[in-house]
Amino acid sequence: MKLTRDRIVDAGMQAFAERGYAGMSMRQLAETLDVHAGSLYYHVKNKEQLLALLAERVADEAYTAGTAALAQLPADAPWPDKIEAQLTALRASLLARTGAPALLAASPALLSDASLGLMERLQETLVDAGIAPAERGMAADTLMSYVTGFVLQEQTDAFPRGLADEARIAELAGRYPLTFSGRGPNPDAMFQRSLRMLCGGIATLVGAPA
Repeated sequence: MKLTRDRIVDAGMQAFAERGYAGMSMRQLAETLDVHAGSLYYHVKNKEQLLALLAERVADEAYTAGTAALAQLPADAPWPDKIEAQLTALRASLLARTGAPALLAASPALLSDASLGLMERLQETLVDAGIAPAERGMAADTLMSYVTGFVLQEQTDAFPRGLADEARIAELAGRYPLTFSGRGPNPDAMFQRSLRMLCGGIATLVGAPA
């Protein structure tokens, strides 16, 4: 199969999911693709550029998912519904790839077009809500950070924990009842309610209905 940048990014996404950025190497990637390392550098000049391409892939998938979610809403949907549609799609997109939250978090610094597009569209929704420019960027960043953190927690919770037996959980629940009582069994419902709480807080900036 012909070596292309897309194939390299596909393999890079898998390597990042398995080993993280520090554990990735161009040599290992070349072995995975069964090519000489020099062939990789024809398409991707170094590991740093590869990281930027991975971040762009994650952000682009999330942007496309958000576009589809928004298209399902009526034209006169209130702004919290538009926020929820974008961020629910973002969560689903990030959940599909191990390590995606870290890549998305790094993408603005890597000047990812798709990442900047995600933030721009989110801020456009906040413009419609009447949020002032001085607070709009912070509100959008808070929303994006919440989603990446939520998904990171979900992906971490998927790891096996040998010490987390029922007796240990019961003991901790007895010592920290308020913390454990707030842990809902349904992450989808918890995520949706959390977004509504955040939108409610943002609405107080202008007295807008949420």
